[in-house]
Amino acid sequence: MLEYRYFVQLSYKGTNYKGWQRQPNGMTVQEAIESKLEILLRSKINTVGCGRTDTGVHASQFFLHFDFDQELDVDWLIFKMNHLLPEDIAFQKAWAFKEDHHSRYHATERQYHYFLHRTKDPFLNGLSTPLKYDLDIEIMNQAGEYLLGIKDFASFCKVGSEPKTTLCDLTECYWKQDGHRWVMTISANRFLRNMVRSVVGTMIDLGRGKITMEEFREIVAAKDRSAAGTSVPPDGLYLSKVSYPFL
Repeated sequence: MLEYRYFVQLSYKGTNYKGWQRQPNGMTVQEAIESKLEILLRSKINTVGCGRTDTGVHASQFFLHFDFDQELDVDWLIFKMNHLLPEDIAFQKAWAFKEDHHSRYHATERQYHYFLHRTKDPFLNGLSTPLKYDLDIEIMNQAGEYLLGIKDFASFCKVGSEPKTTLCDLTECYWKQDGHRWVMTISANRFLRNMVRSVVGTMIDLGRGKITMEEFREIVAAKDRSAAGTSVPPDGLYLSKVSYPFL
């Protein structure tokens, strides 16, 4: 029989963590949260996240769920956890369900942003990736339009991750420039491990003129990670939106 299932919306700065999922070799966001939940609820708590962000990646919107055998005041839960959690993790909203809604499997769309900056800015250290050259945003957006018609993203999947499928349905992929900053928005039903960072790295090669649009298409068609560009650093990557049919 299902206990109470609690859904939590949160955000975190990933700089000090080895990603979301528990690891044997360093502190993760999941471990930091579970340790505080166990103090608060005086019970062993296992959380399930909506995804597995890598080391140093941030989340401006993230969801988790956990089961507990008692009904909790969700406002109390948010208030108490925000006092217990470190400054770089924040709980924002919570819901209590009797249904078996799943934070990972029931998400219908995920959105990421990747931030770059051209001018030295001390306030962006660790939160955006610096660039030392200009980019051709127009051709990068042409590449984004091209990716909307692609299903197989094997060329942008981390070697050794061995997903069941490399098929993804992209719904948006575009760049915008605001002064000395650039941001890419990319949304899909699912993402492969390291996919966004390798897409960005390959698009930067295109925007710098290191590869042509035809070569970009060939990289996608190759379905080979070694054909694509170098993955960009995690500093500029944010999981920014996760959608569910019941929220």
